[in-house]
Parts: sequence; structure tokens; C-alpha cells
Amino acid sequence: MNRPGPGPRPGPGPRPGPAPRPGSGIRGSLARNIVVLSTVVAALAVALTGLIAWQTAAHGAEQRERDQLARQATVLSRLPALSEALFTGAQVLAGPNGVQLAVIAPDGAVSGTATPVDRASKSALLAGKPVSTTGILGGEEVLLVGRPGVRGGAVVLTEPYAVVAENTNQIRRNVVVPLIVGMLGAALAGALLARRIARPLVRAAQIAHRLAADERGVPAPVDGPRETADIGRALNVLDEALAHSENRQREFLLSVSHDLRTPLTALQGYAEALADGLIEPERVPKVGGVLADETRRLDRFLRDLLDLARLEADDFRIDRAPADLGAVVAEAAAFWTGPCARHGVGLRLERPGRPVVVETDAFRVRQLIDGLVQNALRVTPEGAPLVLAVRAAPDGGAELQVRDGGPGLTDDDVRIAFDHGALHERYRGSRPVGSGLGLAIAHRLTGRLGGAIRVEGHGPEGGACFTVTLPPAPGRA
Repeated sequence: MNRPGPGPRPGPGPRPGPAPRPGSGIRGSLARNIVVLSTVVAALAVALTGLIAWQTAAHGAEQRERDQLARQATVLSRLPALSEALFTGAQVLAGPNGVQLAVIAPDGAVSGTATPVDRASKSALLAGKPVSTTGILGGEEVLLVGRPGVRGGAVVLTEPYAVVAENTNQIRRNVVVPLIVGMLGAALAGALLARRIARPLVRAAQIAHRLAADERGVPAPVDGPRETADIGRALNVLDEALAHSENRQREFLLSVSHDLRTPLTALQGYAEALADGLIEPERVPKVGGVLADETRRLDRFLRDLLDLARLEADDFRIDRAPADLGAVVAEAAAFWTGPCARHGVGLRLERPGRPVVVETDAFRVRQLIDGLVQNALRVTPEGAPLVLAVRAAPDGGAELQVRDGGPGLTDDDVRIAFDHGALHERYRGSRPVGSGLGLAIAHRLTGRLGGAIRVEGHGPEGGACFTVTLPPAPGRA
């Protein structure tokens, strides 16, 4: 796009190289990480379960022995008369576990092998209350369970605490093996789960590598869980987008090569003719004019390519400041009045009576207006109007319009109007065309200014109508 008026700004400097991706170091595979994670979780669960089982085993073993002693003591306490001799046969029940028996007479006398019974337990039993506690018998810790008799007195049974410890150890030994088996099972389940989760991701990565290697038409599966299906659909969309983009680039390069070859062929032909002396002296000025025109055409095309490349750069400069768009449009109209008059086109300016101020880059807005006017003037026939308008938008922004009285655009033209070289390729044989990049530059430049551009195939003057909307300054909406 040409930029009459202010001189061109310095081009942007070289683009910085890509920054290193965070976390791009060597990492373990997803499957291995899932296996390790599931194993660690299983180990923690096993350790927690084992700790609880370890404590529960001791409490359960002790409670079981107390319950057993309580049942025996209850049976014995219901006998009609309590005496040591009466329980001689009952000692057979306690033999294997070392259970000892004591009888407390109604007067408090204690007899039997389970003596001595502490004072607090004796008082409770004589008061008719059951007792379940621990004590020391013969220097050894014992479980002590007592039940009051039906006719006074009480029965006391004791059992060495070593029996409880032995039962506890047995329970704990029985728990260790299931815990280990559970941990191994969890690790195996984690491996199977990791394989199932990683398989579609590995397949997606393979497809992505094939796409990166310029292979197209690689279908990605969209089955499995929703997340992996979404990845597959995204890869398919990427495949189609890459194919479409590459086709557009290929068509663009073909168009560029054609547009470069035409002026170069003319330059080469006339230059060779001049070098061989085949041009008559009276035709030299005419040939020189043709060479100058083709050179300007080639220069304009190369400048448009450079503008488009700059607009695609990340460091393209936009210097925002409050600007009166009415003044910018009036300046552009003053410049284009002459070229329009030479083509027999009447240029009309429409602007409000008050300033239209927005915060934008006035230089870039002028560049945008020049490109749209140049594009419109090219297709506007002699005697038809060309309108350059500006007005304030309701939201505090502004609208710029370039309308012409040319042949206009079809609905299909409107759809592809801002694609690189699309209208140029379509109308190169039937309408005056430029480089084919002007509308693409206008679209990209409008986006850089934070605005939007749209086109109507037929405006009030009968031709195309391009409308640029620029946003309001912050805090003015």
C-alpha cells in the first residue's frame, strides 16, 4: 500500500529469537510418572492402613481376652455358693492360657491363686459392680476381670498379658501379607491405567510430529475419553488449517511471482532492445516512460510486500496519542483531490462540524486511508463519485468510510475481500488491479490499531463501501 504524505518510518528491527520454553528439560514419560505416582499413593495408603491395623490389633486382642474372661467369670459368679474348692474343676478352662482364679468372700476375705486383688477392685466388687482392669501378679502384668456373686462375694479371673501380646503379634503377621499384596496390586493397576491414559497421548504426539514434518491429511482418532477426543478433534482442525494456510501461501507465491514476472519481462525486453540498438531514437522517450512506469509498479508492489511483512511482525510500532480524525481525513482529502481530478472522479469529504478525537496512531490511520482511497480510485470510472467520510461512533470511538461509485462487489467477493490477492486474482483480466495486497494490509493494519474493518458490496454511491471502526480512548466509552 502506498503512503503519500508523511515519509515512511524506519522499519522494525530484527525479531528476537524464540524464548526457551519453560520446563523444556528432560522429563520422565507420562506412563512412568503415573506408575510411580500410583505406587506412592498405594504405599501411603498401605502404610496408613497398616498403622491403623497395627494399633487395632493390640486393642482387639486385649478386648477379646477380656470378653472371654468376663464370660467365664459371669458363669462362675452365678453359682449358689462361692468357695475356692468349688472352682477346682473350673481351673481346667484356664490351664492353657494361664488363667488364675480368686474368690472374694462376703466379708472381704480373698482366697485362690489370683490373689492379691487390689483394694479398689475389691471394694467395687463387694459393692456389686463388675471390674475389668490390669494388675500385677507375681511380678507379671495380668488382665483382671471380676464379677460379683449372686449371694454376695465375687469371682476374679486373671490372665497373663503375654497371651494378649502373642495374639496381637499373630494378628499383625496375618495383616502384613495382604497389605503387601494390595500395594503390588495397586502398582499393577497403576501401570495398566498409565498405559491406557498414555496410549492416546502418544498417538496424538506421533500425529503432531507427522504434521510438523509437513505431512498432511493425517486423521487423528476422536474416540476414547472426552479429553483425548478433544485432542484428536483439535489435531484434525490443525491439519485442515495447515493445509488451507499452505494452499493460500502457495497461491499467494504463484500470484506474487506472476506479478513480479510481468514488469521484469517488460524491463528485460526493453533493456535488451536498447542495448542492441533496436529502438529508434524518436521512440527512446516513450520506451523510457514505459520502463519508468514498470519500475514504479515493481517498487510499489515490493513496498506493499514489505508493509505486509512488517504488519505481521510482533514488534510493529503503534504510537497512540489523542488525534482529531476529522483533521486527518481532511488532510488526506486535500492530497487525493488532485489524483481524483486527473481521473475525472469527484472526491467528496463528509465530516462533522466538531472534532472527532480518539486515541490512536494518526500516521497509521493516514496510511490506512491512503490505501483504501487508492484502491477505490482504481476502480471508480470517470464521472463517478468517491466519498471520504468520518463520524463519531455512539460508543465514543470513530468510524471512517471510503465509498466509491465503481462496479461494487458480490457477496462472494465480500467474503474473500481481505484475503491476500483473492480479488486481484479474480479480476485481473476485467478490472484495473494493483498488487493484490492493499486490502490485506488494510485489514491487518486496522487490527493493529485495535479496530475493525468491514466491507459492503454496494454502498450509497453504488460501489463498494469500506467502514473502519476505531475504539474509544480508555475511560471515554
